[in-house]
This record gives sequence, C-alpha cells and structure tokens, in this order.
Amino acid sequence: MARDVMEYDVVIVGGGPSGLAAAIRLKQRARESGTELGVCVIEKGSEIGAHILSGAVFEPRALDELIPDWKDKGAPLDTPAVEDRFLFLTRTRAFRLPTPSQMHNHGNYIISLGNLCRWLGTQAEALGVEIYPGFAAAEVLYDDGGRVVGVATGDMGIGKDGRPTANHQPGVELRARQTIFAEGCRGSLTKTLFQRFGLRDGVDPQTFGIGLKELWQVDPAQHRPGLITHTTGWPMDFKTYGGSFIYHLAPQGGVCQVAVGFVVGLDYENPYLHPFEEFQRFKTHPAIRPAFEGGKRVAYGARALNEGGFQAIPRLAFPGGLLVGCTAGFLNVPKIKGSHTAMKSGMVAAEAVFDALKDGSSGGEVATYPERLRRSWLWDELYRVRNVRPGFRWGFAAGMANAAIDTYLLRGKAPWTLHHHADHTALKPAAACARIDYPRPDGKVSFDRLSSVFISNTNHEENQPPHLKVIDAERWAREVNAVYDSPEQRYCPAGVYEVAEEAGKKKLVINAQNCVHCKTCDIKDPAQNINWVVPEGGGGPNYPNM
Repeated sequence: MARDVMEYDVVIVGGGPSGLAAAIRLKQRARESGTELGVCVIEKGSEIGAHILSGAVFEPRALDELIPDWKDKGAPLDTPAVEDRFLFLTRTRAFRLPTPSQMHNHGNYIISLGNLCRWLGTQAEALGVEIYPGFAAAEVLYDDGGRVVGVATGDMGIGKDGRPTANHQPGVELRARQTIFAEGCRGSLTKTLFQRFGLRDGVDPQTFGIGLKELWQVDPAQHRPGLITHTTGWPMDFKTYGGSFIYHLAPQGGVCQVAVGFVVGLDYENPYLHPFEEFQRFKTHPAIRPAFEGGKRVAYGARALNEGGFQAIPRLAFPGGLLVGCTAGFLNVPKIKGSHTAMKSGMVAAEAVFDALKDGSSGGEVATYPERLRRSWLWDELYRVRNVRPGFRWGFAAGMANAAIDTYLLRGKAPWTLHHHADHTALKPAAACARIDYPRPDGKVSFDRLSSVFISNTNHEENQPPHLKVIDAERWAREVNAVYDSPEQRYCPAGVYEVAEEAGKKKLVINAQNCVHCKTCDIKDPAQNINWVVPEGGGGPNYPNM
C-alpha cells in the first residue's frame, strides 16, 4: 500500500519542551510578519506529555521570552521554590552541606514537566500548529542529493512475524522544507543522522545518567510545599556518580504530593550495580523514610538524561534539518536543569529557520542556527559549567573539590576543558567486581520493578515486531553474558531483559511490552549490541503529572 504524503514548511519530531517552543516561535514569527507557515509536530506518545519525565524544578527564563504573559494564560507553574537543602548521606546519618550556587532555586518553580508540555501544546494549537500524538517517526526521508526532506511514521498493524495483519495501515510521509529533530535524549532517528552526516566528529562522546522518579501522596504533616532537597553520598559508593531529589509540590484539591527520584551516572563500573534497587534502597534511609511512611505511591517512570554537556554538543545543522533540546544534549548538569535550555534552543532554531525560509531557502543547511546559539545565554551557561561533571570520573571527593574550584575560584573560566569517555566503555568484567546485596522491597516505601511498571501505565500492542533488537545473539552470549554477567538484567528499570536457559544454552529473553522508553539499554550495553527503535505510535508509558 502506498503511503499518504503530507507537506509542510516545517515538521518537528517530538512534542517535548524544545519541539513545542520551536513550533510556537515559528508561528509567532509568521503572525508578526503576516505570512502563512505550515508547522506540524508529531509525538510518539499517546498524547502530548505522555512520555515526558523530569524532576522537575523549572527555570522560567526561556518561557518568559517565549510567552511573557504565561501567568495570565494559566501555565501550570503553581509551586514557587521556597527552600533549598543539600544533604550528604552516610548509611545512617544525614549532614547538611552548603547548597552549590548553580542549585539555588530562588525564582524557580516545582512543576510537572508533562503538564507544562500539555499546556504548551494548547498554546501551539491556538496559533495554528498541527499536532499529531500517537505517531512515531520511524524513518528519515532524503532526496536524491542526500538532503533531509522529512520523516515517515511507522506502519501500524505489522505482526511479530514482520507481515501485515488485518489491521495494517501504512505510515505517513511528512515532507518539509526543514525538519527539526526534538526527539529527546538518545533519539532513535538522531542516531542515524549522527552517522550519515558525521555530526559527532571532533566532539566528545555523549554521556548519560538514568533518572528514576516516583510521585507520592504523602501525609500533610510531612509536606512542605516549595521545599527542594537534593542528596549525594549513600547509597552510592565513592566511585559512582549519583544522587537524589525530593520536591514538595503545592497541594491540589487537598492532596499533598511529593516527587522523589534518583539519578545514577551511566559511567559506573560495577556490572552488578542496579539503579532501580539503589533508588529503592535510598528511600529506606532514616532521614528519608519518614517523608513517605504512610503515603501512597501513585506514579513511576524512568528516563535517560544527557550528562556530556558543552564538550559533547554535536554539529547542530545539516542539509534539510536541525537538532534541538536534549536530542542535541543541552542539559546543564550542575544546575540539574535542561528544560529552559531545551526551550531556548528550539526558539533559536525557529528564528533561524523562519528567516531562512523567508529568504527563499527550501532545504539547505541553516548555518545561522549554531551561530545564533553561540551568541545566546544558553551557550555561555553551558560553557561555564563544562568542567564540573567530567571531574567526577576521579571519584566523589575529587569531583566535589574540582566542582568547588571551578565554580568559586575559576568561575567557569578555566583555560582548560576536561573530557570524558563513552559510558559503555566503563564497565569492568563481572569477575573483577563484587556483587551487591540489595534488600527485599518492603511494599511500604520500597517496591519491585514489575509493580512499578504497572503504575507507569505502560502498554504496547503485543503483536508487533520487538522494538528492542539484539544485533548479534552470539556476541551477547560470548561477551555480554560471559564477561559482564548480562548487566541489562539490572540496568533496565522495567525488567525488560531476562536470562533463560534453553537446551543447555543461555539466551536473552526480551519482554518488550514492559519498556518505558528510557533508552538505557541502547546506551550502556558494553558491546553496543542493542538497538532501540520506535514501536508503534502511542505505545509505551502514559505518565500522569510527571
């Protein structure tokens, strides 16, 4: 069956903060100039916000620029930051430390980023942006000259055997003069663009963390609206980068909610480390547990996040397209914020694309986009913190000392730049590492993975080709399993991977229906033998208020 073709001036892949900010700014510029501009956003989640997961403390700087009257328009920024706390944990005690300057949150808001994106979606649609949730971009389209000319969504109704079922519907080609890729961290199409255009040549490899988050209803006596707490130390060892966040949201309808999460840097060494179990163990700490005793866990999710920073920013423009937001890697790690930088990159991209199209360009490389970014506050902000995260490769104590020197003495203007290596190269063989004995979940503040996946509202059509692909099964057996004891069993936060035995041989079982689209397997597999591709549109988690 032939695919339908829809044509636009600009197609945006991804309905997160960067993609929606780009769409809104494009339409604002068109309205200001009295011109027509066809703008389309496609989103693989079942709705805008369904796959959005972040802490999140939000800095409104970019939103102030994009929609200055956002308060009057009802943007869901309801919890002003009131107090910052930064704790160092030992196994039994908590010590309060001075809050690093980048983590001061005066003027910021504790939010649900998913709900902010839902609101941004309504603002975009009011300007005439066409938004299509439930459509997963599965293929980049090129013309005969190799220029990007849009994307195609995946076919629906393909069975596990790769053949069309009775419900088969071919994908749709969305063609555009410019395509903006806003897929988020570790975008599946962006990976192919990196390879085709050499966008990562000459820059550091991107590095990542895995962030796990839960939303709780808590006892009002334990609730402090506007309180922001971050911790470091236990349960991480002194070689592993990681820490927690606890954010108290304003009561809604008399319900007191707290967002709690844990981040583990994916450059960890021990293949027996289990990020999900570290998160569960963290909540049992004597200084942390009381906040959740007697409460109810109502949502769970996980997502990889970029940690490579300034050194890992790829080439951002290529013939027919641009990269924005977390797909390009604009997270400010020391600040623990990336939404404001993502939005700013989308806005700058929109300005550059609009001016290029206005001048008659219909598919060349928008070279002014990276030039404009370099003149923006985003570029300066990331440059000044570029040496903080890489310093933690020397361990916790040296990393903290380096961060203090870089921040307070050098003020981000060191004449050198620290570099880092790809996360998948960091794992040591299992024989060289100690197993970690994790406590059993108590069902009160700590839980197992499968019950957690259940409250992420994850669902995939069962009769479809698996979207998690092991490239070489024999290599998995002789290298990943034999040398590293199959670490995907542990680093996956959703229990997707299991090792089974069949006819005396070990094999990897993939429970793709559990996948929460975190992309950790695509990043951390030591053989780079797992490829994450999009499932049918609408599949995956459906995060409420996350």
